[in-house]
Amino acid sequence: MLFNSAEFLIFFAIVCIFAWFAAIKNAVTRMQIILLSASLFFYAFWNPFYLILILFSVYVTWQSALLMEKMPQNKKLILVISLVLNLAILFFFKYFNFFAGLVNRISVFGGIKAVIPQFSVLLPVGISFYTFQALGYSIDVYKGSVKAEKSILAYALFVTFFPQLVAGPIERTENLLPQFKEVHKFDYDRVVEGLLLATWGMFKKVFIADRLAFYVNMIYGNLLDSTGVALLTATVFFAFQIFCDFSGYSDIAIGIAKVLGFNLMRNFDHPYFSKSIAEFWRRWHISLSSWFKDYVYIPLGGNRVSIPRYYSNLFAVFMLSGLWHGASLHFVAWGALHGFYQIAGHATKPFRVAMMKKCRIIEEGETKRWFQWMQTAFTFGLVCIGWIFFRAPGFRGALQIGKRIFFIPKEILQFINDSMNEGFLSSVRNLFCIQRTCFIDSLFGLALCVFCIGILFVTSLCTRKERGYKIVRNLPIPVRWCCYLAVFYGAFLPILYNILQNIPISQFVYFQF
Repeated sequence: MLFNSAEFLIFFAIVCIFAWFAAIKNAVTRMQIILLSASLFFYAFWNPFYLILILFSVYVTWQSALLMEKMPQNKKLILVISLVLNLAILFFFKYFNFFAGLVNRISVFGGIKAVIPQFSVLLPVGISFYTFQALGYSIDVYKGSVKAEKSILAYALFVTFFPQLVAGPIERTENLLPQFKEVHKFDYDRVVEGLLLATWGMFKKVFIADRLAFYVNMIYGNLLDSTGVALLTATVFFAFQIFCDFSGYSDIAIGIAKVLGFNLMRNFDHPYFSKSIAEFWRRWHISLSSWFKDYVYIPLGGNRVSIPRYYSNLFAVFMLSGLWHGASLHFVAWGALHGFYQIAGHATKPFRVAMMKKCRIIEEGETKRWFQWMQTAFTFGLVCIGWIFFRAPGFRGALQIGKRIFFIPKEILQFINDSMNEGFLSSVRNLFCIQRTCFIDSLFGLALCVFCIGILFVTSLCTRKERGYKIVRNLPIPVRWCCYLAVFYGAFLPILYNILQNIPISQFVYFQF
């Protein structure tokens, strides 16, 4: 079930009514049953068969945690069994065909006939997210940082809670699990804040991300016929598309959870204002970054090791991050590129700081503001290079896009020549690969995409120190309601239009992971 669907709006309204009635009677168990039933229905709405997988993961991790406390002398073996069972399911559905294909290709080069069969299976939605959340619980119990949960109702709800089930945030045991043992009654201020945040998230997804997706899909779907300028523009648009799509989902998840009385962790914190790649990863997909840090990077030794080992730890974590996102070489390349960025940034930091002090860019420990904006722009450029590998149809496609972008100066010279002979507007259409045929690929459609990015930039500047819904609630009533109505209609009118025109509802980008 998609957040941006009419079915979800009806479903959520019903869940709220039942949950609030249970809270009136202080019935924690009844509330748990209601929310767990709703969460399982929410997931089964997509494919009932795959409920078996998530329930199996729930039971294995719940039971293994109890056994670790009951038999501490064998807890390492129990943890390994729990990890192997869960990761085996994830590997089969998400990675088996990828690795089988690699082995078959290598064997062909060696003169051996392909021997490993491949299977056509549907990837369970959200399997990477709920598997990591369940594994995080098992590891926390093993380390002794949390106690094993006795109630299977509470634990099952922790893994399957529908707001963050499909695409996160990947929650931590100590933050979310205790909340399912408390009564959450209707609270007007909390409900309003949750609805405002969820509506803003819907606006980012439906009004901004889906608009940008039209141009991005058109250009990336026709690499051979697209110019370097068009590919560069589509890459920049994709940077904002994936941010609005994924952070929009997180805002909706956090907002609707807040309506029900639960607090989820923040997953994005203005990542495109980062002044380095390291800072970018502290602000982007925070729940996943912190998961890899706590459960992979630190156990490997973190930065408390020799420099070569530290760099290998960094690179390994980012390679795993790329593989987590998708079973394909271009995702691995995306992760490896960010690993290289991190290593290069650390290795060159002393030299860069010395040069900035010598050039008086850093004075009294403060970097000059104009240089900070240059760092932000440079970091954004590096991130966009990475997005090419992320969005491209494959590794070769990413290299082809890079080659086209490299020859942009030649296209600009051609544009100047064509604008003198064929006219300016016609040359612009050719440069950006847009036609006059429909709204989507018209010059007006391109201008609308730029306008959407402008809205995002202005709102991001205004909300760098405080959440937007808090700022809006303190504005004068006429201004406040103008903001409410603009965001509400921007979020829900496109959904209504799609329903009336029988247009398929757009999925969230991270559903494929």
